[in-house]
Amino acid sequence: MRVTLVSMPWASIDTPSLALGVLAAKLRDTIPELSIDVRYVNVECAEWMLEVLTDAKRHDYDFFALKSYFMGCGDWVFSSALYGNKAWRVHEFADELRNQLSDREIDVCMRLHDAASDFINIQARAIAETKPDLICFTSTFQQNVASLALACRLKELLPQVKCVMGGANCDGDQGKGLHRAFDCIDFVVRGEGERVFPELLRRLMASDGTADIPGLCWRDEHGAHANPMSDRLLASTEIPMPDHSAYFERIAKTAVSSWIEPRVAIEAARGCWWGEKHHCTFCGLNGSSMTFRSKSPKVFVQELEEMASQYKILDFYAVDNILDMGYLDTALRDIAQSPYDYRIQYEIKSNMKYHQLERLRDAGIVSVQPGIENLSSKVLRIMDKGVSGAQNVRMLRDAESLGLTVAWNYLYGFPGETSEHYLSVISQLPMLHHLHPAEGTSRIALERFSPYFDRPELGFAYRWPHRQYAMIYDLPESELHKIAYLFETVEHGIGGEVVTLLERALSLWGEQHYTSSLSYQDFGDGILLSNTRPDFDWSTVELRAPEEVFLFRALYRPRTLASLISELGKAGIPLDADPSSVVRALVTKWQWLGLVFSDDGRYVHVVTTAENQQLCRIRRRSDEGLAA
Repeated sequence: MRVTLVSMPWASIDTPSLALGVLAAKLRDTIPELSIDVRYVNVECAEWMLEVLTDAKRHDYDFFALKSYFMGCGDWVFSSALYGNKAWRVHEFADELRNQLSDREIDVCMRLHDAASDFINIQARAIAETKPDLICFTSTFQQNVASLALACRLKELLPQVKCVMGGANCDGDQGKGLHRAFDCIDFVVRGEGERVFPELLRRLMASDGTADIPGLCWRDEHGAHANPMSDRLLASTEIPMPDHSAYFERIAKTAVSSWIEPRVAIEAARGCWWGEKHHCTFCGLNGSSMTFRSKSPKVFVQELEEMASQYKILDFYAVDNILDMGYLDTALRDIAQSPYDYRIQYEIKSNMKYHQLERLRDAGIVSVQPGIENLSSKVLRIMDKGVSGAQNVRMLRDAESLGLTVAWNYLYGFPGETSEHYLSVISQLPMLHHLHPAEGTSRIALERFSPYFDRPELGFAYRWPHRQYAMIYDLPESELHKIAYLFETVEHGIGGEVVTLLERALSLWGEQHYTSSLSYQDFGDGILLSNTRPDFDWSTVELRAPEEVFLFRALYRPRTLASLISELGKAGIPLDADPSSVVRALVTKWQWLGLVFSDDGRYVHVVTTAENQQLCRIRRRSDEGLAA
């Protein structure tokens, strides 16, 4: 049997598909007689853009791969190929998005939409020439429509070929809905595919039935069927090291090599250990498989070293939703002693302490995504995040001290939040301009699989499929509801002037971050503070009084005024006034100087440690190409 695995636009061209890498490895190990061809049609798409646009740049591809998911632009581009109509919903698209996109972005979408059928035809003919028996598409984010368009065209060229879809877009009811709506898809694998997909191939090779394969959607003369999904998730030992060789072979001969900065996708764990206890109310990640499972530290370290050696790449992107905290004293310790100088991106929890972040840095983790989302403890409690605003600020401070890049977004729009939850934070944002700013701010989306979606009583009782789906698919709303991941709903929380104030404050943070610094040096009997933040008119401050040095060090972690007063009283330091007056006076002064952030009765200083490595960091305005 000849099997073709396909990664369609708009998957990132910097990173091989983890799904296809894992499936290729699994199939070669369990069914060695298969002939397996892995195709990176997303890379082909980037090359095609050079032909269609002539002036195409890397950011044109990234617009679809990274920036336009919540507008559906990537899927809409290929809707013309799916429905065989170059004019498919062109006016609707322009009317809907003309005020959200630049003229350049509108033009790129229109030109690619017009030429999409030609691209799909070329790809279909190229694959058909290899005479595959089965073609499998992995679909996440904006890969749905391109995959469906190519599957339908291949069915026209090769009526006997079997087409399979899997991936995050096919989990649960979404997969069932896609299978019912598009006859060109013979099978949909819902949930984890490492066990189901090989079993499907064995059944097809033996001409056996598929009615008992867990989670599989299939067809017969009576119509479409969906088998119940299994409660038995994969053990971590069943997840093989991915085989990314096809990706590196493809990019070695691509015309867009200057666009690509390859990173290896790695996977140490699935699920979320925090989500098992407290599922963040807005989060739809993990779909039907929240249960946390991680590979043994030894296996993970071995896989990392093997892939670095095989692909001659030291940049890695971990797809895990959260770091296994057990790795701090096992895998990360061993990675730090590795002969390889890794650069790893990882998702973590934002309440990690300095010494834990230091362990990350020592292991080559240079970029973290801590899930900060908000700086108000009251809003974070609504989210069920399990952290406070002061802890999130501490994370930003300590990451900056250690030279870690922090990726985060500021979210709002939660049922029960009020203007007061934001105004108190907004007034303090100028003191944080030396720390990593949020990459953006947005109202939360209602996502399938999230508690807000599954439990309407939490506030979002009325919902309907996001408008992008009606712009893309020729399906009634009842069917769109089955395949949609994003939903629109009645807005909650802040709005109007408060949203404007938040957006302006975060925008200013981003602008001033490049010229802002705030650091300290502790000399034992005194502390020297240095500042360049524009909103605070001082350059150096020296803390000499014993009570100042004591309290500054105490504010290294979030504290209440009561605990500060109590500890100062026990410290035996001679004071000119009672401990309560001293603490309150100093904290007030330090807030005026922009040294102490407060939220929900807790205080933490925001001053980074002065390290030489910080002076060597290059900070860029990516949109202007300027370095400071």
